[in-house]
Amino acid sequence: IFSILIVIWVFSCSEDQSKSGFGLTYPAYFPVPHYQSDKNPITKEGFELGRALFFDPILSVDSTISCETCHAQGHAFADHNIRFSVGIDGRRGNRNSPPIFNLAWQTSFMWDGGINHIEVMPLAPITNEVEMGESLNTVIKKLNNNPRYKQKFQKVFGEKPIDSQKLFYALAQYMSMLVSADAKYDRYRQGKTSLSPEEMQGLTKFRQKCASCHPEPMFTDYSFRNTGLEILNDDTGHGRISLLKADEYKFKVPSLRNVSLTYPYMHDGRFRTLADVLSHYSDHTILSE
Repeated sequence: IFSILIVIWVFSCSEDQSKSGFGLTYPAYFPVPHYQSDKNPITKEGFELGRALFFDPILSVDSTISCETCHAQGHAFADHNIRFSVGIDGRRGNRNSPPIFNLAWQTSFMWDGGINHIEVMPLAPITNEVEMGESLNTVIKKLNNNPRYKQKFQKVFGEKPIDSQKLFYALAQYMSMLVSADAKYDRYRQGKTSLSPEEMQGLTKFRQKCASCHPEPMFTDYSFRNTGLEILNDDTGHGRISLLKADEYKFKVPSLRNVSLTYPYMHDGRFRTLADVLSHYSDHTILSE
């Protein structure tokens, strides 16, 4: 039943550029986005600049790692086929990079919630010594010395030199427009298609058994939970951010949109298949909320 329902969520992530003019669009049954870009109005030029930066390894210390390296567009902007994401010089982290669609609705970022705003989220991977290993000052110098980027930034933000705020604004414009809202589930909600009897049975079972942590239509409640995973290392998750004992080994509840594309699963990629995930939940109890 669960595997039948998975098809409802596949291939629903796209770069949202559909609005007349330009801006963020989403179905009426979606909640209001948390990110309000009043100070950073989204434009076609700003989106395209953010996209260029997202795919450009210039942001890393040795120009080998881009944002897209660990957030592949073909896999719903998640890392895939690898348990632990790899950064510069082949350095391996201790987490699997999560998918980054529907970021405009998130109130915190990273598996542990250590970042609280989309406009500063890229600072963490850019400066992390395992991921991109670059200093923010050097990134800004490289961009100001690049004629192509100087022209692009001036077109979006005016004649002033490139600074960190403009860099983060551009990336936020792109990332906030990565919207997952056109899966079969969405077309069903909009009356454009129907579900098969098996899919309807799967949706009913999902609503009974899974929706407490993965409510529709975002398929996450953005909370942090300890799901009873065996402790394999000293990564204490949200506890390292809140410094509360009760939050140790809690990690953010991921969205189940595009779930068949974002393997492996869990914060440390320990489960290769959805069958493995379901087996874990059938044998374990969520310890805390």
